[in-house]
Amino acid sequence: MTTETDLIRNIALVGHQGNGKTTLAEAMLFRAGVVTRPGRVESGNTVLDTQPEEHDRTQSLTLGLASFSWNDYRINLLDPPGYADFAGDAMTALRVADVAVFVIDGVSGLQVNDELLWQAATERAIPRILFVNKMDKERASFDAVLAGIRDHFGSGVEPVDLPVGEASGFTGVADLLTEHVILYDSGSANTSDELPADIADREHEQHEHLVEDVVEIEDDLLSKYLDGEDISVPELEHALRAGFAAGSLWPVLCGSAVDAIAVDRLLDFVCRIAPAPSEVPGIEVRGDGDRVAEVRCDPSGETLAYVFKTQTDEYVGQVALLKILSGSVHADDVLVNQRTGAKERLHNLLRVLGSKHTPIDSAEAGDIVGAIKLTDVSTGDTLAPIGSPLTVPPIVHRRPVYGLAVAAESAGDEDKLATALAELVSDDPTLEVTRDSETHQTVMRGAGDVHVQVALTRLKRRYGITLLTEPVKIAYRETLLGTVETEGRHKKQSGGHGQFGVATVRFEPLPRDEGYEFVDETRGGVIPKSLIPAVGKGIAESMGRGGRHGFPLVDLRATVLDGKHHSVDSDDFSFRMAGALALRAAIEKVGTLVLEPVDHVEVTVPSTLQGDVMADLGRRRGQIEGTEPAGDGEVTVIASVPTSEVTDYPVALRSMTHGRGRLALSFKCYQERPEPR
Repeated sequence: MTTETDLIRNIALVGHQGNGKTTLAEAMLFRAGVVTRPGRVESGNTVLDTQPEEHDRTQSLTLGLASFSWNDYRINLLDPPGYADFAGDAMTALRVADVAVFVIDGVSGLQVNDELLWQAATERAIPRILFVNKMDKERASFDAVLAGIRDHFGSGVEPVDLPVGEASGFTGVADLLTEHVILYDSGSANTSDELPADIADREHEQHEHLVEDVVEIEDDLLSKYLDGEDISVPELEHALRAGFAAGSLWPVLCGSAVDAIAVDRLLDFVCRIAPAPSEVPGIEVRGDGDRVAEVRCDPSGETLAYVFKTQTDEYVGQVALLKILSGSVHADDVLVNQRTGAKERLHNLLRVLGSKHTPIDSAEAGDIVGAIKLTDVSTGDTLAPIGSPLTVPPIVHRRPVYGLAVAAESAGDEDKLATALAELVSDDPTLEVTRDSETHQTVMRGAGDVHVQVALTRLKRRYGITLLTEPVKIAYRETLLGTVETEGRHKKQSGGHGQFGVATVRFEPLPRDEGYEFVDETRGGVIPKSLIPAVGKGIAESMGRGGRHGFPLVDLRATVLDGKHHSVDSDDFSFRMAGALALRAAIEKVGTLVLEPVDHVEVTVPSTLQGDVMADLGRRRGQIEGTEPAGDGEVTVIASVPTSEVTDYPVALRSMTHGRGRLALSFKCYQERPEPR
């Protein structure tokens, strides 16, 4: 059955690893009657952790989707991993969802990834709810966690719940809007207007604070309050919803995912307070040329669907997860993939509940569905009607910074490996696979070591390829140390047609990144014009084979000055050999200089860690080029660092900054490598 757009709620559960997001999702499914018993991450039987790698590591490693009904509403629940290496999925969830529920650890309080994700949600202007989880754990403290949240995120943080008891005594919550208490006993909820005596005074006080803050959102309500009139719960809720949508107020609730305490309260609150897809700002899309248009979530509009994730299922193949941005889709509709220009028939539309898929006939704007048996669809694609120029800009992820070289153990698996790597990158665009022509390595890069290792484990399991891995080789180069003139002589006579070619060549180093330049200054036909290019080709081939240290030669001008030829025995091969021999002689005479690649490095950290980062980059032979303020008490350190010194830097930076550092790497130039001592 198709759900009306106004009754859809798209929710992203986000937060630091271990805060209990997946457990909370299980509790929601349990309360909604989707499962009869909540699964446990540790047991590997949760609905949303569907991959064997997630079961092995007992943590979420990919974006999960659960679509289910709650009363009259359709909940599309997005559960991205909390580990920093998989932040790309969290960014995707924040792009697709209409509200973010930040799951905060009631014992540990705010943690690194909570803060980083909050910053990302702020940049996307997505409304946020905070759910303080684990209130049933020893040392849980709602007051301490709330104080930390307010300290980091400001006065807009507004509690709408108070816990009834804490740790083993946690039994429910007091609703500060209605001043009712909801107590839980053996899984059932009982609502009462009789507050427990030990929290009654505090609840009344907090209720008054909430009323004072909320009435300021709407002028009419503030006037009414100042005139001493009572403010009704619906009026409070209306103002709260307005402040929430505007991003000036962030409600805080609390509960326990493990015991499913106050989870139903959270679902009710989200349905009442969070915006429907039709109430959020439109999304910017590209039209013809550079034209930018805004598409609002309108069921009667032109159909537009965004493929925010593709996943490979061992039974049905690739599943494309779609958000219907506008219009509606029906089974067997034909849309155009704007990336490829190819038509795609939506043979099968699905409701997605983890790895469980239920066929549906249609879906309206704002809904999130799956589709299978599409021909060529990748994460980030746009599906639109035939003739439509509209394309949704894909998410721009941070470039991957950690790499590992991979190869198939069996030569027969090489083609299979190439196909498998392409499918992995299609599913996860935060991965990057390149072939280095200099080192002859296939390199997989990701956000960190865990990201890459998980991808390789998935590769082995899914495609049955035995892999060999090794560190990424550094693409060193060489250049001549000075100018020199040499002769290359190739002569071979073994009866019949022989080989003969002589070339005198002047070699001189060029400035960095000038490449290879070949010049002809011969006179009098000492080498036939048709054979002159062969000299240059032979030199270029010899440069590729490497200098004294075995690295390719670069930044070289070769000027052929003189030579000799034979009317019968001279040919293209002879002069290619002459050029190569001339270069070999030049290398022997003047020697070579080893050049190493250098990366442009930007490290963003809290300003308190700036000194530690700069000192560490200095130990890595880095040249500090400056710093820039990054906002929110952060600073970006800019440096040039040899590539060989930053191969392990993503892991080291995470350890040094306790996960607070962000790294961007890009190739800058080649420079002289100091001789080893």
